[in-house]
Parts: sequence; structure tokens; C-alpha cells
Amino acid sequence: MDVRWNLPEEFETADGRVRWASSGHGDPVVLLHGSPFSSYIWRDIAPALARTRRVHVFDLLGYGQSEMRADQDVSLTAQAKLFVRLLAHWRLARPSVIAHDIGGAVALRALLLEGAAYRDLTLVDAVGGGAWGTGFFKLIRDNAAVFERLPDYAHEALVASHLRHATHVGHAPGVLDAYLAPWRGPRGQAAFYRQYRSIGQAETDEVEPLLGQVDVPTRIVWGRQDRLLPPEFAELLHARIPGAELHWVEGAGHTLQDDAPAALLGHLTADFAAGCR
Repeated sequence: MDVRWNLPEEFETADGRVRWASSGHGDPVVLLHGSPFSSYIWRDIAPALARTRRVHVFDLLGYGQSEMRADQDVSLTAQAKLFVRLLAHWRLARPSVIAHDIGGAVALRALLLEGAAYRDLTLVDAVGGGAWGTGFFKLIRDNAAVFERLPDYAHEALVASHLRHATHVGHAPGVLDAYLAPWRGPRGQAAFYRQYRSIGQAETDEVEPLLGQVDVPTRIVWGRQDRLLPPEFAELLHARIPGAELHWVEGAGHTLQDDAPAALLGHLTADFAAGCR
């Protein structure tokens, strides 16, 4: 992990420690990462937002700098419940929430099923509905016991290939290594496949029929060249969430934070469209 990205604060839970950090002053905003990433993905966005906002970042339990251990529940359901507890710990009644990848499913579950309240919601190439749990995800989930026994070099090659598939323009020097760092070694390798064992399509199937109940201003920002969650997933969310905005970023893949950080920041700092709920 890049030593310049450090989460110094800890939140204790029965399933382990969650590491977090905050910076800046102003209206609060919380950034959620996805899989197989960590809060490091917000390394350029968080400092820029902190010029005018109070920014909270954290690593999901079992990811990044947060604790990894064999008996953890790292399902979307558990992460959503934990997110609600974190908001209470931070004393944030109605923050803005920006969520990427499975962080979107966590944010939506917290909002629609766990009683969280947001000022507004931005979904960035986010899991929220449709048959996302297929392909690579399903292959590993169905064969996790096999993948867990891969030699370390084969495991790292697999994770690195998946991460490269997430970007359209390629990683800057050092970035891929920082993404890989938490998943190295016996503990990291076990944690990587634990997430696939724990996360299920049913957890978003439960939320998808409720998307029409999202009653906060919602913005969807999507890389046009996303190969992990292609454009139809953005269109599904746009159709299901009342009044949601949809913004495309051309020449960018699943990780807008890497491929087009300036364009993403422009959307994140813009006012919501008039009439957006």
C-alpha cells in the first residue's frame, strides 16, 4: 500500500477493526470503494473534495487497511449494517454519499433497508441491480476452494489481470502495486476469495425492486468503456431511480478514479440538476 495513503483512525466491531480517515471542513461527504479495491482508489478525489467539504473515507471490513480474518462476515448485508454504524459513530445525520462498484450496493442497502439518510447519492460505475454476479465473479464464487489453493504467483497474476481489466487507459506507475498489496500473502489471499464466498447476487436482487423508493437527489456517473459493469447497468439504474441524472465519461473504464479523475471530479462538484429528487 502506498505509504502516503494512511487511514489512522479505527472503529472496533465484533468482526474486526475498520480503518478510516477524515479531512477538510464543510458539508460532509462519505466515499465508498468497491472490490477488489480499497479507499486508496479515492486518493486523488478525496483531497480535492476536502478543499470545500468534510470528507470521510474508510476501508470496508476485510479490505485494504481494515482487519482481515477468517471468521468475518463481509457480505453486502453486513457491510451495509456496518456503514450505518459508522455514520452514527461519525455523527453524520445526512451526508452526501459517493459510492463505486459494490460500494453502490452497500450504500443502497443502507438507504433502503437499514434506515440510513443521505443528503444526496452519487453512484460511480456501481453495483445496484441486474445480473452483475456472473462471469469472473461467478467462476470464482463457485470454485473459491480451488482458487484459495493457488500458488502465490498465480493468485497475484489473476488479481492483477482483473485489475488491469478494470481500467481503459492503464495504471499510472505504482498504482497497480498499491491495489495488489492488501491481497498478497496468505492472509490477503484468503481475504480476497472470502469476499467472493460472502457476496451474493441475492443481496442486490432484494434491493432492485426498491430502487423506485430512492428519494434523495441521485447522480449516476459511468465510464463508457466499462468492461466490468457495461453501460446497460448504468441505464438500468437510471430507469429505476426516479429523477436520477446519468452522465457518461468517454474514454474511461470501470475505474473512473484512475482513467478520468478530473472529469469525475467535475461531476462530483457540480450542482444536482433542477428537479432531481
